Amino acid sequence: MSSPERVLVASRKHPKPADRTFQYGTAGFRMKANLLDSVVFRVGLLASLRSRKMNGQTIGVMITASHNPPEDNGVKLVDPMGEMLEASWEGHATQLANAPTDESLLEAYTKLEEALKIKSDTPARVIFARDTRASGPALVEALTDALTATTAECTDFRLLTTPQLHYLVRCINTQGTPQAYGTPSEVGYYEKLSAAFAKVMKGRKTNGAITVDCANGVGGGKLRELIKYLPPRADGGVEIKVVNDDVLHPERLNHQCGADYVKTQQRSPPSSQAGPSARCASLDGDADRIVFYFLDADSVFHLLDGDKIATLVASFIGELAKSAGLASELKVGVVQTAYANGSSTAYVTQSLRLPVVCTPTGVKYLHHAATQFDIGVYFEANGHGTVVFSRAALRALATHEPQSPAQHAAVESLRALSDLINQTVGDSLSDLLLVEVILAHKSWGPQEWDNTYTDLPNRLVRVEVPDRSQFKAVDAERRLESPAGVQQQIDALVGKYKHGRSFARASGTEDAVRVYAEAATRSEADDLAHKVAAVVKQAGL
Repeated sequence: MSSPERVLVASRKHPKPADRTFQYGTAGFRMKANLLDSVVFRVGLLASLRSRKMNGQTIGVMITASHNPPEDNGVKLVDPMGEMLEASWEGHATQLANAPTDESLLEAYTKLEEALKIKSDTPARVIFARDTRASGPALVEALTDALTATTAECTDFRLLTTPQLHYLVRCINTQGTPQAYGTPSEVGYYEKLSAAFAKVMKGRKTNGAITVDCANGVGGGKLRELIKYLPPRADGGVEIKVVNDDVLHPERLNHQCGADYVKTQQRSPPSSQAGPSARCASLDGDADRIVFYFLDADSVFHLLDGDKIATLVASFIGELAKSAGLASELKVGVVQTAYANGSSTAYVTQSLRLPVVCTPTGVKYLHHAATQFDIGVYFEANGHGTVVFSRAALRALATHEPQSPAQHAAVESLRALSDLINQTVGDSLSDLLLVEVILAHKSWGPQEWDNTYTDLPNRLVRVEVPDRSQFKAVDAERRLESPAGVQQQIDALVGKYKHGRSFARASGTEDAVRVYAEAATRSEADDLAHKVAAVVKQAGL
């Protein structure tokens, strides 16, 4: 049977649902799991094409829907260096997913192969994994049908966190090169993180335990596995209490727990037993984002979100660069989106004296901007983020000759951090250890961390509109270019409030516009948000 015939025969097992249009976005494809069978099959076809286009480098496929409800699922591709799929290929994914028939799919696949000058005899290599959702195994079958039909070499890593798959892709593709990233195995991941953690924690101790809510997702089991490789707290390790790690009941995934719940509800998970001032953290369903929080002496909830993580990490790395005598060689910067609280931006620029770059919403934009610095720190407010070290920075750290014991210690810490941090993508397990390291070095508890700056009160409002495409944003999504005149109305409203700031941007997934507003007081932030929302609603009619 020829390759086209194999694709056609395999495709007939995975027919596309009628009257459905699919769109590959920042999170790949994500929807109700019962709609995904044909989509995952076609992503498998694209993964083979992508690998062949990249001369046989390994491509990753992750089946997950992150913080979405248990009945949802999704699929996304991972490029050779562990980064997200190249943006120009998102359209190819969308095109294949929407081919209405098996024959039209084969035609689109063949045309793509020709247009991209892909040689069908080049080897294709794909690795894949999934989270704990009940729909995962069936979707894996759809994926493997496509990989088999296209004669791709494939490896099923079964249950992994999304960042672990990103790590493996990069390790496999850099093995045996000067840029070797690590041992390409799950154990290699734990060993790399734990060794770096022990190195940077030398002579330091954490203060008490941290309770980690794992969203009843794949991160729970993986965190328990990581703990086995970490030193005990008495020897410079950390005591981690794992909660919400029930994967035997898939319906509990992300239910009243997890990073998204804590961030949106502004409260601890109902199951939390943590007392006042105890450090707490919540992962999301596939463990690529994390938020921290605590209750103060009056049992008032305090959230330490992605903005707080970014400022903590940037301050620590900036201090280490100075202590190492590398401040002039290493340009440290912070990347944010328009959703970053204005107080965090002011803290970075005025107190830390570090540059801030604002990008459109979406990890691919943040990650790219971070690579423009020697050491780029980025976190979205939702807790997804990481730190990227340039090759020049890694070279400087490897060759720098310290002039004192203090400089030596700082350089060693920076080297260890470059291994502790999963630079491919946001990784809640890596970020958890990173924050614990910094708090131990600073001898801080969560209250001292929270006291670095005070967030301006803010409000996020969702406005349904008939056609979101008419709302076009510019200036990193901070201003509306159309409809005409709307931005001028927003500017006039903002000018009436102390520390006022507001913007509106179209949703990437639904006919809605999200309005963000902040001001000096809670009531003013709420008032500004609702007034801007009214302007947007009127403009959308």
